[in-house]
Amino acid sequence: MSIQQGNIKIPGSDGEAFRDSVGTMDDTGKRKWVFPKKPKGKFTNYRDYTSYVLLALFFGIPFLKINNNPFLLINLIDRKFFILGQSFYLQDFFILALGAVISVIFVMLFTVVFGRIFCGWLCPQTIFMEMVFRKIEYWIEGDRNKQMKLDRQSWDSEKIRKRLLKWSVFFIISLIISHFMFMYIVGYENIFKIIQKGPVEHPLHFTAMLSFSLVFYFVFTWLREQVCTLICPYGRLQGVLIDKQTINVYYDTKRGENRAKWRNGEDRKSSGKGDCIDCGQCVVVCPTGIDIRNGQQLECVNCTACIDACDEVMVKVGLPTGLVRYATEAEIETGKKLGITSRMIITTIFLALLIGFLGFLLNDRGSMEAKFIKPAGSTFFVRDGKIINNFTYTFLNKTNEKKVITIKITHPNHAEIISSGPSKIVLKGDQILKGSISIAFPENEIKSSKQNITFVVLDEKNEVLDTFETTFEGPFKLAL
Repeated sequence: MSIQQGNIKIPGSDGEAFRDSVGTMDDTGKRKWVFPKKPKGKFTNYRDYTSYVLLALFFGIPFLKINNNPFLLINLIDRKFFILGQSFYLQDFFILALGAVISVIFVMLFTVVFGRIFCGWLCPQTIFMEMVFRKIEYWIEGDRNKQMKLDRQSWDSEKIRKRLLKWSVFFIISLIISHFMFMYIVGYENIFKIIQKGPVEHPLHFTAMLSFSLVFYFVFTWLREQVCTLICPYGRLQGVLIDKQTINVYYDTKRGENRAKWRNGEDRKSSGKGDCIDCGQCVVVCPTGIDIRNGQQLECVNCTACIDACDEVMVKVGLPTGLVRYATEAEIETGKKLGITSRMIITTIFLALLIGFLGFLLNDRGSMEAKFIKPAGSTFFVRDGKIINNFTYTFLNKTNEKKVITIKITHPNHAEIISSGPSKIVLKGDQILKGSISIAFPENEIKSSKQNITFVVLDEKNEVLDTFETTFEGPFKLAL
């Protein structure tokens, strides 16, 4: 195959012909509306089951709680973050940032080996478009041919009724989905309170909710596949990540070409014809309107609809299935069957290690964070032969349980706490507590103007929750 100005040159029985690979654009550069045929087959069923699980998780996770904490909450406004029931604060930002970096590395490595499986099977855009909005469209307007007929006919009563019904249902679903998405930000309890009180008491919340719903409605009513083909950066990134060893949906050119219409009783092999009967079913089911026979294209989201469509035709005409299949470019060129390679194993192990490392960081971040800081502009003072420093402390209980803590000094040995406050401090779950503490040190033991000091925070079982090192200030002494 040779690529020339976006077209792929495929040898045919009557010479070489060019086939346009841009399925959503006509010769003048205007958008062509895509009316994909309803797919059916093995992979479509698997994708349906996957989408049911993912949609159940999307609508169910906001109501899940662990230790009375939300399973997942990303509240940027109030700076409240809960992941897997664990609370995160700005102090844990480095873990979240590292998690984002690990996620990017994961996506890149996964794409290098397994292609755009995420796009066709797990991407929210694909799940909502193909498994929610598209299915409603099939239910109201019918399959591909009926939709095309409805689009061509004038605005009579049937077209107005069906379009208004579809647009109304789409908007209601957009409202529902946007409400659930906001539950991941403010929690389902607050969403129910806002709905109950109405837009008069919460005008900003309702404006934001309505605006997001309209954007959501616009994306799935009009923008559709252009999110994948024009907007999403992952599709562009994929172009520089895949190689001949990457798994993608491919058309077997060696087996399929030269393509020609099917004729009963014909010996296609002796007449130089390939297994592709040029029925076009792989094209009409494609949600991005491309022809998979033109080779790998950025618009392909690996949804496998073309695989099911082609396999169905192959079964009907008595030819082997798999003319369009999951494969690598190297497999198509060499004819060797796709198997588990060392590259797949090594990459999968490395990806599992990345996930394990991130899980370790999330689990090992500690249940308590303590800080002891000298107030700005403060210094030491001398009383009864002792040097005294004041510190302000901040305790953050990262758990949902009450903690009773004690402060001790492990270094230097002669330092002591002289604060008049309680010896034991009670911290509620997810509480941030601030206070002050005074530390005394014998004047004759001071060796330098600044001396290291270590604070230790202990729980009721005398187990260390956190340590903090800082400096203790004293008078400057000239060394002799």
